[in-house]
Amino acid sequence: MDKSGIGHHISQQYNAELEELRSRVLAMGGLVEKQIADAVTSLVDADAELADRVITTDYQVNALEVNIDEECTQVLARRQPAASDLRLIIAVIKTITDLERIGDQAEKVAHMGIRLADKVRPKNNYLEIQNMGNLVKAMLNKALDAFARMDAEAALQVAHEDANADHQYESIMRQRITHMMEDPRSIAQSLDVMWASRALERVGDHSRNIAEYVIYLVKGKDVRHISLKKMEEAALDKR
Repeated sequence: MDKSGIGHHISQQYNAELEELRSRVLAMGGLVEKQIADAVTSLVDADAELADRVITTDYQVNALEVNIDEECTQVLARRQPAASDLRLIIAVIKTITDLERIGDQAEKVAHMGIRLADKVRPKNNYLEIQNMGNLVKAMLNKALDAFARMDAEAALQVAHEDANADHQYESIMRQRITHMMEDPRSIAQSLDVMWASRALERVGDHSRNIAEYVIYLVKGKDVRHISLKKMEEAALDKR
């Protein structure tokens, strides 16, 4: 497998089909990245119009998932791929599923942004959501970059960063529970913030999933549901 993750075949059409699949995944990833960025911005800036756009354009992500999945099915039927080509198609199918789910999480954040838009802003203007949004956006970007370059070591770094997303989520939950106990009037607002942070935490989880598919594609090893140490061994295996 070359550095792009796509083998060279006698059939130039086959090469083009595999390259097209990879390119379309990255295009879908770029659209989802923008969804997350816009959803977080809409919440932090109380921009209900931007939140509406995030929600109404989610159909584009859903349509891409369906179309790319159909392309994968056609390649499987026509080419009967094996080895690295088969792993590429499996990785594509799994990756677009996680990208579609990230789009769903962006939509949830946007809904919370609409609910919070007309409420009194806290002194920190939802800095915790901004910070967590920045973290998971960076995770998604790195996971997609690892996919583009077929870089198992870069994918491993995304898995490491997932722990930071979990810690930030737990911190937000503790803070908001404390606020609700101290001031029952803040319960509705705090619940909306907690739902938004939960959606962002799931974005981190899906980004890690994409990183795991990259390791599978490059190394041929399934690293789901194993310890981080064993994942490191698989990703850094030079054989």
